[in-house]
Amino acid sequence: MSRFSRPRPTISAVAPTLRALRGATTVDEDTEEQIKVRVVALLQEMFDRNRIDHDDVVSILFTATDDIHSTFPATAARTFGLGDVPLICARELDITGAAPQCIRVLMHLYTERSRTDLRHVYLERAASLRDDLPE
Repeated sequence: MSRFSRPRPTISAVAPTLRALRGATTVDEDTEEQIKVRVVALLQEMFDRNRIDHDDVVSILFTATDDIHSTFPATAARTFGLGDVPLICARELDITGAAPQCIRVLMHLYTERSRTDLRHVYLERAASLRDDLPE
């Protein structure tokens, strides 16, 4: 069984719908290793909390703040096994007072879960960005 394999019901009362899932994390150092570790941890938590299977994922958009230069977050996602998923990176807006060294994720996926049942994931110092969300 692969890291993405999840038991699936044979009959579903709800058709899978295209949804978007958010997440974010921060790094303490702008290094390839730290970005890889933190992005993989974020993706793993997003997959686990939402029972996502690899084939559910349509695409992922990553943004990074201006103080991240050592590697693309998408490179870390490829090491997680998402090399065949369309991935793109962009620069986060440089807003005064925004969380530094922050990587954000917008994942598009098919799921039978309702929008309110999705569990967005905010780790490390990014947890304070959305303290209104349930664990």
